[in-house]
Amino acid sequence: MSNRLIYEKSPYLRQHAENPVDWYPWGAEAFEKAKREDKPVFLSIGYSTCHWCHVMAHESFEDQSVAEILNKSYVAVKVDREERPDVDSVYMQACVAANGSGGWPLTAILTPEQEPFFIGTYFPKENRGGRMGLRFLLTAIAEKWSADRAELLHTASEMTAYLKQETETGEAAEDLPRKAMEQLMSSYDKEYGGFGWSTKFPSPHNLLFLMEYAAAKNDRKPREAVEHTLRQMYRGGIYDHFGGGFCRYSTDREWLKPHFEKTLYDNALLALTYTEAWQDGHMALWRETAENTLDYCLRELKAPDGGFYSGQDADSDGQEGAYYLFTPDEVSNVLGAEAGKHFCECYDITAEGNFQGKSIPNLLLNNRWSFLPEGYDEFRERLREYRAGRMALFTDNKILAGWNGLMLMALSRAANAFSDRRYLLEAQELAAFILHNMRADGKLRARLCDGELRFDASLSDHIFCALGLVELYAADFDPQHLLDAEALAGELKRFADPRGGYFDTPADGEKLILRPKETQDGALPCGNSAAAVLFDRLFRLTAEEMWREALDQQLGFLKTAAGQYPASNTYGLTALMRADGPGRETVAVLPDEHFPDELKAILRKWSPEMAVLVKTPANAELLAAAAPFTGSMALKNGRPTYYICTDGACALPVNL
Repeated sequence: MSNRLIYEKSPYLRQHAENPVDWYPWGAEAFEKAKREDKPVFLSIGYSTCHWCHVMAHESFEDQSVAEILNKSYVAVKVDREERPDVDSVYMQACVAANGSGGWPLTAILTPEQEPFFIGTYFPKENRGGRMGLRFLLTAIAEKWSADRAELLHTASEMTAYLKQETETGEAAEDLPRKAMEQLMSSYDKEYGGFGWSTKFPSPHNLLFLMEYAAAKNDRKPREAVEHTLRQMYRGGIYDHFGGGFCRYSTDREWLKPHFEKTLYDNALLALTYTEAWQDGHMALWRETAENTLDYCLRELKAPDGGFYSGQDADSDGQEGAYYLFTPDEVSNVLGAEAGKHFCECYDITAEGNFQGKSIPNLLLNNRWSFLPEGYDEFRERLREYRAGRMALFTDNKILAGWNGLMLMALSRAANAFSDRRYLLEAQELAAFILHNMRADGKLRARLCDGELRFDASLSDHIFCALGLVELYAADFDPQHLLDAEALAGELKRFADPRGGYFDTPADGEKLILRPKETQDGALPCGNSAAAVLFDRLFRLTAEEMWREALDQQLGFLKTAAGQYPASNTYGLTALMRADGPGRETVAVLPDEHFPDELKAILRKWSPEMAVLVKTPANAELLAAAAPFTGSMALKNGRPTYYICTDGACALPVNL
């Protein structure tokens, strides 16, 4: 018999709709029931492509004995963290405070007033290996709740009070970019690339920061660390050598064994990172990897009606990574014995395997990695097609506004850098989709799934979509993109904290036990970091004073919020470096829509400190609305004319 999750659109929630657990979605109905029946709330937060969420579901939530305890003594609530990042943020903060770390599945037990008094992550069904079992935990807390709940309520009150206390910010430190660089480089793995020595996350925003730091400070070492990391990630099993794109993270130091889920946001940010690496040096491998990653997203994640789905599962046929694993016999059956033998030698596909008796294709042992034999592109494509027919890979069909904003950034940057009209058309289509399909009642919404548009868009949703539109302006120079980006940025007043910075949720949004406010980058840049980048881009392009003031205020907030670990705010520090460094703005006034060669040369050069606007007879009026200072700029001698400003001082217009 189905539970209430059968009426939800989230693929993750629907995966639990046939559980014997009487699940409720997050909402008033569940908490009113808990109050009415005087029961604690069992809260489980996860997402559809999470391997350990599947494990806990199979062990416990599909088990009748666990369901009986939950249904009798609790009100069980299931949350998809990707469509409710606000709920996830509140209880993940509690988990980290209580345990020193967090992760998914996130398991919490709350009072009917939503206050947590017990919180953790994965629990096996029975006590095992020093880890408490879920059945034991649920039984013990149910007994405590019935017999003597005073201690539980006291814990809930204390934990909630701790979460609500204001975060103390320190003094504004000096030279934050240098300190952030040093902190990152102190954990740099010189042998295998990346940062840290066990589980490794790509963290693209850290790589983007180091590239920009290296360019701004003329310091080659951070750039070398980035390039080594990009190369090793490409060579490793975290990269899908047959289908393109990257898995979520590596479970080992060598980048060989990934956690096999693929997410839109990781691949969008990594495509952007490899594209930016290509822009400064034009190394062919960076472009190939960026294009293969974007092409994976276009092939596997693009929805038929527009927009991009959120990700693909780590598990297939109940086995982690099964979709990606190969044996030598499979390869030989597809490619033939002779070609299969050499291909397996190249990609480390062996009889003994490197993961659960099979092999994750990789180039880590291949010292000829940059000189793959002719014809291997065709071989990889044949194996990709064979793999796709071998078993299904579940795709989460939620379309999330912020993640699509990141994809818009990546497509737009690739269109500009590679002069690729295909990516430009995809970016323009995506921008139109976001603006036309992800808004209701004049406001951006967070999630579209099976035709249902729902949930308040977060701070980062607004900012990532706005940054995507700014990137698209740099690719096609349509001023409407700037106007749309400014409109989204104007909505940030609904998120403003009078004490500085921004909350993650709007003032008119759903009220939780606290209003989350992330000030440190995680798997994604946090909204407060990204806000500084957006304000910097808008001010450079429009010269509007309100964006300069917003930038100054946000940088002031970030300087204190960064505290003793500025490496936790690397994305925002790129805006700080640009604000402290030399700025250049160029307005090209053209007699028609034709781009002269000298303008193309300007646009091809990687210059993160430069902002370029293009004025033509067709867009002059719209551009003046977005950037009023361009209104008086005119052609000189009837030829393409350039107005070049450096550090706030503008030279006379010139014909190059």
